[in-house]
Amino acid sequence: MNKLHVVRGWMRILAGRTPFLSIEVTKECPLTCPGCYAYGEEHLGGGAVLRQVSDFRGKELVDGVMQLIDAYRPVHVSLVGGEPLVRHKEISEILPQIDARDMYSQVVTSAVRPIPLEWSRIRKLDLVVSIDGLPAEHDARRKPATYERILQHIKGHLITVHCTVTRQMTERPGYLREFMAFWSAQKETRKIWISLFTPQIGETSYEILPPETRRRVIDELLVLREEFPKLAVPKEALKAFLTPPSDPDHCIFARTTTTITANLKHRVTPCQFGGTPDCSQCGCMATAGLEAVGAYRLPTGIRAGSIYEASLRVGALMSKLRPLPHSKYAKEALLAK
Repeated sequence: MNKLHVVRGWMRILAGRTPFLSIEVTKECPLTCPGCYAYGEEHLGGGAVLRQVSDFRGKELVDGVMQLIDAYRPVHVSLVGGEPLVRHKEISEILPQIDARDMYSQVVTSAVRPIPLEWSRIRKLDLVVSIDGLPAEHDARRKPATYERILQHIKGHLITVHCTVTRQMTERPGYLREFMAFWSAQKETRKIWISLFTPQIGETSYEILPPETRRRVIDELLVLREEFPKLAVPKEALKAFLTPPSDPDHCIFARTTTTITANLKHRVTPCQFGGTPDCSQCGCMATAGLEAVGAYRLPTGIRAGSIYEASLRVGALMSKLRPLPHSKYAKEALLAK
């Protein structure tokens, strides 16, 4: 994102809008990955799970998504799921329209199906492929989105590899280095992002990183980012993993992102994880990145986060003065908490 879009994002906050919009474009996914927060029982607040909500296809999905985008006017739009490639025809219509609005877009996928080649021509698209470790572990967790399929389906594209580190990946020395070496060597890899597994409060999953393991992983990543330039996680963000926000009310990412589920009506709160995420163990890369930005001190000595907080207070007032949008979906999303 260039400086112009940073300024636009700040102006969205001052106007009482969230600069980031994430839309679960479908409830469908052919994968059954362990630890997937989107299909957790608490993701949508406990009243329903993602597979139970209504979703859309065809013109109704395209029109509904674009109505939300035009109402929220974000700087950046993420299309997630479910598995977005289940609706690849509709997304092929949506992406050029987002691009024409001079917005950045992101599609987060398992690459379980071929990725349309025309997506490679979208100027401001970041194609993010979720990969859970090396082939032995990944293929067991994410079949049918196996390494073999991924390597075939990403041909002709430049992708961002996103890996969420779980405890299983930390039990063999050199595992993360091997992962970085493999994906750095792929010509389709533009950059690599790393998150850490984030549990819900009270969760006891084996995926969770114990505190001492978490510190060791961060120390290792600080070394690896110097060896592998495609590991695009700033050192300040890696260090921010050690001091995550105390709760969603103090999380810049949670407060600047609106996430809407597949019925294009209900919001996922308090953040993209939904439910009651354990913020003390937050491993979201976006959260860590924005926390690092918020901690940055300007030449005047003022923290950037302090300016954000002041802007947010102004934005909260402005949002109360702004009338509801005419869009059916956006109006329902604003009213349905």
